[in-house]
Amino acid sequence: MSYQQITIVGNLGRDPEMRYTPGGQAVTNFSVATNRQYTTSNGEKVKETVWFRVSAWGRQAETCNQYLSTGSQVLVEGRLTPDRESGGPRIWTRNDGTPAASFEITAGRVVFLSGRGDEGGGGGGGQGAYQGPPDDFGGMDDDEIPF
Repeated sequence: MSYQQITIVGNLGRDPEMRYTPGGQAVTNFSVATNRQYTTSNGEKVKETVWFRVSAWGRQAETCNQYLSTGSQVLVEGRLTPDRESGGPRIWTRNDGTPAASFEITAGRVVFLSGRGDEGGGGGGGQGAYQGPPDDFGGMDDDEIPF
């Protein structure tokens, strides 16, 4: 038996986008940026941002679409979904010509960490029930958001 799970905490780069599959199941996609800051051995401060594209399904998709917005802080638990062509992260080029990558996550659980009064909106406490996808679905500048 194999198993993988990823947990991230970050902020939405854009408002979520919800659609329905031909079978009528809701799916909401949103981008989450995680940030890490560190100082190199020569004293240089480095800020590292990693983007994740998250897909939430079923009732949880509807809840995410209703309560999340740009800047909302979330905790996402789920599984990595590899790019169908490369088997790895999705590779793309920013508007300034520099390379970037995003990682795809199919959410098992989304926890809203921003309260209603917090900047960036978001709904407090809602988690939604997870309904897995069918087997055949797999505060940044706009030019840095990969989708």
